[in-house]
Amino acid sequence: MSKTGFLLVGHGSKKPYNKKLIDNTAELIAKKEADYIVKSAFMENSSPTIEEMLDEFRKEDIESLVVVPLFLARGVHIDEDIPGILGLEEGSHKGVFTLESGEIPLIYARPIGENPMLADLMITSAKRAVEEHL
Repeated sequence: MSKTGFLLVGHGSKKPYNKKLIDNTAELIAKKEADYIVKSAFMENSSPTIEEMLDEFRKEDIESLVVVPLFLARGVHIDEDIPGILGLEEGSHKGVFTLESGEIPLIYARPIGENPMLADLMITSAKRAVEEHL
C-alpha cells in the first residue's frame, strides 16, 4: 500500500538542539500518522538539506509528497527559497514531484501562522517559567 511522503522542513541552526527539535517532531508525526513516511530536512546550517531528502523520497513508494515547513510565519524562506527548491511557481502550493518510478503530486503546506493553539503553547510556556523561577 502506497503512503504519503511527509517532509518536515526546519530552518536549521548551528545549535544542535534545533536539529533535535525538528527530528524529534518528525518522529512524533511518524508515530501518530501511519499513512506518512516522514523525513526531516533543513533550510540552512543543519543537515540533511531539503535537496538531499527530496532525493531520498525519489526512491520511496509514495503516492504524493507534502512538504511542511515548521516555521511560524511567512518570510523569504517560505515565500521564495523553499518553493524555488521544490520547483514551484511563485505563490503556488501544488506541483509535480518526480520519483524513480514516475510523477506524483507535490503539495507545499503553509507555515503554522495564526492558530489558537499558539496561545495555548505560550500560556503553557509562561506557566512553566513562573513555576521554575518563582
